[in-house]
Amino acid sequence: MPNSQNTNTAKTYSKIALIISALLAIVIITTLSFGHTPMMGLWVIMFFLFLALGFQGIKKIKGFSFTILIFAAVAASLFYPELFLEIGGFSLKKLIVPLLMIIMFGMGTAMSLKDFVGVVKMPKGVLIGIICQFTIMPFIGLGLAFLTGLPPEIAAGIILVGCSPSGLASNVMAYISGANLALSLTLTAVATLLAPIMTPFLMKLLADQLVPIDFLGMLLSILKIVILPIIAGLVFNRYAHGRFYWLDKAMPKISMAGIAIIITIITAAGRDSLLQIGLMLILAVVLHNTAGYFLGYWGSRLTGLDEKSARTVAFEVGMQNAGLASGIALEMGKLATMGLASAVFGPWMNISGSSLATWWRDKK
Repeated sequence: MPNSQNTNTAKTYSKIALIISALLAIVIITTLSFGHTPMMGLWVIMFFLFLALGFQGIKKIKGFSFTILIFAAVAASLFYPELFLEIGGFSLKKLIVPLLMIIMFGMGTAMSLKDFVGVVKMPKGVLIGIICQFTIMPFIGLGLAFLTGLPPEIAAGIILVGCSPSGLASNVMAYISGANLALSLTLTAVATLLAPIMTPFLMKLLADQLVPIDFLGMLLSILKIVILPIIAGLVFNRYAHGRFYWLDKAMPKISMAGIAIIITIITAAGRDSLLQIGLMLILAVVLHNTAGYFLGYWGSRLTGLDEKSARTVAFEVGMQNAGLASGIALEMGKLATMGLASAVFGPWMNISGSSLATWWRDKK
């Protein structure tokens, strides 16, 4: 009985939140019809916050709540960028790399050496997945960078996203869709380990004409941001998993909060550029992400992988580690330009990935 009451209460709060978000949407649309007001930013932020709360009470779309919260954070950074650039003289950009390292540590705690054993158990799937990972997105990114006519550093950011490995989000989508989760975990682990070599190599090959690429510097940055924290996470998982229950439970939430903060800081830093070229960049990101899913899936099917494995490769190819891309952009001193593509790609891939995963799950 108590559980039933709690469920009903949650649904009631959800309905109230959705009604408030609908009223705020009407206020926003009405205000836009008569001109901008100083309150517009606050109304937009509140709209997304109440919409996210409303989604929490609806099981089928509950997974979109985090993405809606990201939109609230992005709206805040677009309307009030000064709040997310520095606090008391401290530049908030300095938080990005430590936050990424914490996220990568959390990724390591979610892995184990068993994930790497999958290379032996599923050699064909791993080989096809890795080839797709480091060919489809980098070269599609290159094409989009030149076709869109975006400024060189922003265009290079599109290529950077394409040259990055997949992240934990692809594992979540593989799980939701009923795809080959073991293959997904293995591909993420292998692609991440290859990233210190493959990402700088591909950037040097494809983006050096847009921005100067320091191969060694990028390699060292990825080792610092990704590999060392993941190794620490693997060691923690091996020897301390279960001993710190609160940490095991908190890491996913910490990672999500870290991603939200990173996207907010990047958006605030690149606000002026984003407002100028936003629509073109969003179009490029949507095409990039969609091409990754489509070519990853059909490339796998044409090379003989089964349906579940092909779906897995689609997620691994289409969903990149946008956080790593933003960290590299920061290390290069180009966060406000090269970092923009990753700031847009991160929220969008969660929307598209969740939608595709749900569709595939229901299509079984």
